[in-house]
Amino acid sequence: MTNPPNPAPRAAGHLHAPSAWNVPNALTVLRLVLVPLFVWLLLRDGGTEDGNRLLATAAFVVAIVTDRFDGDIARRWNLVTNFGKIADPIADKALTGAAFIGLSILGELPWWVTVVVLVREWGVTALRFWVIRHGVMPASRGGKLKTVLQAIALGLYLLPWQSVAVVHWTAVVVMAAAVIVTIVTGIDYVGRALRLRAAAKRPLP
Repeated sequence: MTNPPNPAPRAAGHLHAPSAWNVPNALTVLRLVLVPLFVWLLLRDGGTEDGNRLLATAAFVVAIVTDRFDGDIARRWNLVTNFGKIADPIADKALTGAAFIGLSILGELPWWVTVVVLVREWGVTALRFWVIRHGVMPASRGGKLKTVLQAIALGLYLLPWQSVAVVHWTAVVVMAAAVIVTIVTGIDYVGRALRLRAAAKRPLP
């Protein structure tokens, strides 16, 4: 009796794309859902009640943690989807933007800081779309450092103990560093975008 032939291996082109219903995208959606809850807790009762501020800080921290893990999980388990590519940066900017704007509304963070940061963040996003047909601008080390500094600074500003000198001045120093890195990396991204377009338009030898 002869053995049946082995089934033909599935061609790579027939592999199914990962479903949008996966853990990384669920974490991204959770981050988006937490944004309005975070804003409500931050601005409730004029932002003066310690319990609300602690809950707002907790919501912010949970959202930041989901940002840390959803991309890693997606890449490690090949769960990168078009939805994730679009929704993840939107969720990130919605969260940090809401924190900057909320703190400025409460008068705890100068508006110029919020304007500078938001112009840089959305400006870099616009630059990425501007050069997307010429190539992708990945996040630089400076950009990743900027993200970490912003998250730490915002977390410190959200705490209700700003009357404690060490908390307040630590928040101010970290925020100053975050703003400086934000501006420097923004300028660097402009240069990278211009070089990328120039290289794409240069005639081939």
